[in-house]
Formats: sequence, structure tokens, C-alpha cells
Amino acid sequence: MTTTTLAALVPLLPFLGALAGLAVGRTAPGFVRPLAILPTLTAAVLAVLVAVRQGGGRAIDAATQLTPTGSVPIDLALHLDGFAVLVAVLVTVVATCVQLYSTAYLRDDARYPSYAALVSLFTSAMLLVVYSGDLMVLLVGWEIMGICSYFLVGHYWETPEARAASLKAFLVTKLGDVPFLIGLFALAADTGSFRITKILAAVTTGGLDHPTLIALLLLAGVAGKSAQFPLHTWLPDAMAGPTPVSALIHAATMVAAGIYFVARLLPVFAASGAALVVLAVMAAVTMIGSGLAALAQDDIKRVLAYSTIGQLGYMSGALAVGDRGAAVFHLISHGAFKAVLFLAAGVVIHAAGTNSLAAMSRMSGLARRIPDAYWTMTVALLALAAIPPFAGFFSKEAVLVAAEHTALGDRAVAPAAAGWTILIAGLLAAVLTAAYAVRLWLLAFRGRGAEVPDHGRQPLAMTSVLWILAVPTIGFGLTVGMLGDWFDGHALTPSLTTAVLSTGVTLVGGLVTYGAWRHTTALAARTPIGAVAAHPDAEPALVEAEAMTSHTAAYGTIADAPDPADPGRLLLGPLHRHAVTGFHLDALYSALFVRPVQGAARLVRFLDREVVDTYVNGTGAVTRLLGTAVRRAQTGNVQTYVSALLAGSLVLAIAAVVFANVNAGS
Repeated sequence: MTTTTLAALVPLLPFLGALAGLAVGRTAPGFVRPLAILPTLTAAVLAVLVAVRQGGGRAIDAATQLTPTGSVPIDLALHLDGFAVLVAVLVTVVATCVQLYSTAYLRDDARYPSYAALVSLFTSAMLLVVYSGDLMVLLVGWEIMGICSYFLVGHYWETPEARAASLKAFLVTKLGDVPFLIGLFALAADTGSFRITKILAAVTTGGLDHPTLIALLLLAGVAGKSAQFPLHTWLPDAMAGPTPVSALIHAATMVAAGIYFVARLLPVFAASGAALVVLAVMAAVTMIGSGLAALAQDDIKRVLAYSTIGQLGYMSGALAVGDRGAAVFHLISHGAFKAVLFLAAGVVIHAAGTNSLAAMSRMSGLARRIPDAYWTMTVALLALAAIPPFAGFFSKEAVLVAAEHTALGDRAVAPAAAGWTILIAGLLAAVLTAAYAVRLWLLAFRGRGAEVPDHGRQPLAMTSVLWILAVPTIGFGLTVGMLGDWFDGHALTPSLTTAVLSTGVTLVGGLVTYGAWRHTTALAARTPIGAVAAHPDAEPALVEAEAMTSHTAAYGTIADAPDPADPGRLLLGPLHRHAVTGFHLDALYSALFVRPVQGAARLVRFLDREVVDTYVNGTGAVTRLLGTAVRRAQTGNVQTYVSALLAGSLVLAIAAVVFANVNAGS
């Protein structure tokens, strides 16, 4: 079987699994779990085989015309380079782990068949984006992921948080997709093709007439899909969905799609220095803002959500300085340890009966109850904080080294201003990343108070995948010396300067947070905190849904808790109340966009009901009155009709005489 045939099967198998799962979900529920896991697992095996055959060498292309358009053709095309085959392995491995984890996490959920089918469809759509060599086919996968995220984030549709989050995620990403679509058509108009290889060839020969405009339009869609400032606000709220969905979105699909898209078309963006500077500023604001916000969140999943936004900022920063190898290296590394973090967070929430870090800090023994989640989450947090020798250290160093080379003029792909922006912001973000990672670990696993309720041993399906994903979290970075051939041939090894700087500031951030925790932890015993909904016998998904509901009921918001013992509150000081709300961006957007649109809608409704409907109803009323008058004349009495006829004849005769006399006198 050829490599292209194998590659075509990789996205096809999860798609067929989704269709089959939906078809038999009600009639043969026993087949739902095998249909969720086996096609995705087989796709993972085939993706590994495709990667081995491609081997980081010359890209493999295959295409057939999908449909004639009369102008720019649309091709069903595959483009398999080192980036594509490695990202496909990440997507399929994480998706397989998520499907396996979900069998236990949602074991008694009545909507599991549709959930599993949507996860498979989600996976298939991302793989279509990864392997596609034509932008229109890529767009199909791009949009399917949007609708899948809407349904999956809203899985707990009984809760108002899930309903609002799913709608917000859909609308914000669609807001970015409108200019994105315009940018795709503009790009095709300039280059004469939707094929990625032909577009890049046209860019190389100077065939792009409007590089800045096209790049900025495309960046709008990337900002929405990959949750970059200013369209990042949907991602923290999307934590209202099931934890396995959060893992899939953050680690391997959806948010990774935007970064991957820019990496695929980096020469298009590099054709405009202004666009790269805009991307650099966007990445810098995203990194620092999300780090501050993560330090203030009480919901463990919202901490991880803001963490994802910040790590995506690093990837965008690598692209802004023209190094897509560093960006995709960090994408793959981040995908491994972020999947561990979210899936372990699901175990933590189930064991503690709450998603509140403030509540966990008043419990003891959580680490002993869930040793698998404790150790794997510790490893993943070390990778997130970029502590050597974990994967996050090497991939984040690759980003900082690329920024350093651009800032010092050693690489001329991007302006030096972009390099300095990313280098400084990256180092500041490293401090914040270490701070919120240490805060999360201390509050979750070093709590003091009543013993954590005993939920028994966590299901093997949930704990086994944590160790599977912990392997690349620990060891993937050690392959850095072998990845150059897969990533444009650029070296990704750390440099001494950035390694010392970044590790130093990371240790400072962690130690300062530890000191703040030691200072505030005594207050925890004197300040009781509620929002715990522990049900030892309930499935994890039910515990999570109730934890969200109880958190909002107890504290008035899903993001914050009035906890004076929180070290984040001490570190941020007066900035805390702004950071916990995401710096009021939702309120700003509500004032600038939502309320004006609602006001305009109310005005239109008033005009429609009070003006347009008045005229329409008035016309109908007049017609009805005339009909009533005519109806009353139709009595059915012959004498009345004869009298009316004679009266009419008399009137006509008199009128004729008068008219004749008037004419005679004149």
C-alpha cells in the first residue's frame, strides 16, 4: 500500500467510525466504545507508519481535481512533509488516549454515543487540516472543527455555563473566520491557486500583490481559532465542557490548527514585515496577559486554559520571528504535556469533588488518593515550566533561541523588532508560567485540612493514558538533535545564554510563589471555603458538572474565590481583581459590540412591529372594513335591490340633465 493511500486512510477511519457510532448508538450500544477507540487507534498506527516512510525527507504530494470551478480549481490534495506527518501522529495519539479515557469518564452518560462520534469527527477534521494540500479542503476541516467544538463544549447543556460557553466559542471563532475566508480568496486571486505548493511557489517568485492585507486577514482567523489576543476570550469559558474534550481541544486540535496553518504558509506571512510585527505584538500581549490571568484563576481547568493561551503565544512568537520549526516543535511538545495536565485534572476533580483550588487547599491527602495523577501532573507541570530535561524546556528554548537570532540580526526573515518583542515577552512569560504552575501544584496537592473523601481507585482507562502521554512529556525533548531534518533543517538545540536566562527566571518565579504560599498558607485554616460536591460513587463527568454548578453558586463566578490564603492574590496585589476577569475584555466587548448590536436589534424589532406592521395591518383593516360595508349591502331582498337600482337610475338621470344644461349654457 502506497504512502499516499495510507495517509488518505488516516482521516478517513475516524470519520467512518463517527458515522458507524451514530448509526448503532441506540440499537447496539455495546459497539459504541469499540467504534470510538479502534478506528482512531488504527489511524494512529497508520500515521506513525506514514511518518516513518516520509522520514523527514522530501515532501510527498498527490492530488486529483475535486471539482472544476471555471477559475481557480479545487483539488483533493495531500501534502506530506515533516511537519504534517509528526503533527498527525500527535493528533491521533492524543485522540486515542482521549477516547480511551472517555470510556471511563463518561461511563454512564446517556449521550456518550453522540459524544464519542463527535470526538471522532473532530479528530478526522483536524487530520484533514494537517494532511490537506489544498486550502479549500483545509477549510472544510477547519469549519467542521468549529461545529464539533460547539456541540462538545455544550455537552453539559443542562448547565447555563456550558450553554453560554458553547455559543461563545462558536461565535468568537466565526468572527475570525469571516476575514479568514476573505483572505483565502484574496490569496487565491493573487496566486491563481488554492494548492499550497503552488501558492508558496508564487510567493517565492514575487507573485503576491497584496501580502500585508492577505496576511492580516488570515491572522484574524488564526487569532480566533488558536485563541490569541484579542479573540482568545472563548477558550477559558470552554472549560465548561467535559475534561476529555478540553484535553483534545488544547492538546491536539482546534487551537493547534491556527498555529499549524501559519507554519504551513509562513512564506506568505514573511512576505510582509508589518504582518510579522503585528503577529509578534499579538503573541507578546497574549503570553503576558494570559500568564497574569492564570495566576488569578481558582478553577483548575481555567488555569490550564490560560496556560494554553500563553503557550500558543510562544508558538505564534516563533512564527513571528520566522522559525516554523521551533513553533511546531513546541506545538508537539505542548500537546503531550497539556494532554497530561487536562486528563490528570479530570482525575483530580473527581477525587476532590471540586474544581476549586481554594477548596483543594483545605483538603489533605489528595496526592495519596490519586498517585498516578499526582506524579504525571507533577511531571507535566515541570515540562510546562520549562525545567530541564523535560520536553517543554527544549521546545521553549527553541522559540527563545529563534527570537534571539532575529533580535541580534543573525536571521533576516523577520524584523529585529519582532525578535526583541518575542525575546523579552518570552522571558517575562517564563516567570509567570513557573509562578502559576507552582501555585497550582501547591494548592492542589499540598492542602491542609480534612481528609479527601475516598472515591476508591480511579479507573485504569483514565490512569493508563496519563502514563502513556507522560513518556513524550519526559523524553520528546531529548530528540531535539534528530528533529532538524524534519523541520526545515534548522537546528533546534538550546543556546547557553537563553538556557541560563530562561531557567533562571523560571526558578525565580517558582521560588517567589513558594515563598508567597508559605506566607499565606496559615490563613487557610481560618477561612473556610465551600463549593465541594463530592459523590464517591458518581461517574467523573457528573462530579465535574456538579462541581462547576456549586462553584458558581458558592462564589458567584466560575473564575474566582474569595480566598485570602491564595498566593496568587498576594503576588498580583491590586492587579488580581482585573486579572481574574481576563482584564475585563468580555465587559469591553459587551460594551463595544454586544450591547450596540442588541440595541440595534431592539430598534429593528420596534420599527418592524410599530411601523411596518402598522402599515400592513392598516391596509388589511381598511380592506376588511370595505368588505364589511359591501357585505351589508348584499341582503338577499329583491325589493331592496330594485329600489337601489331605481335610485341609481334616478341619480344618473338627474346628473345627465344637469350636465346637459351646463354644456348648453357654456
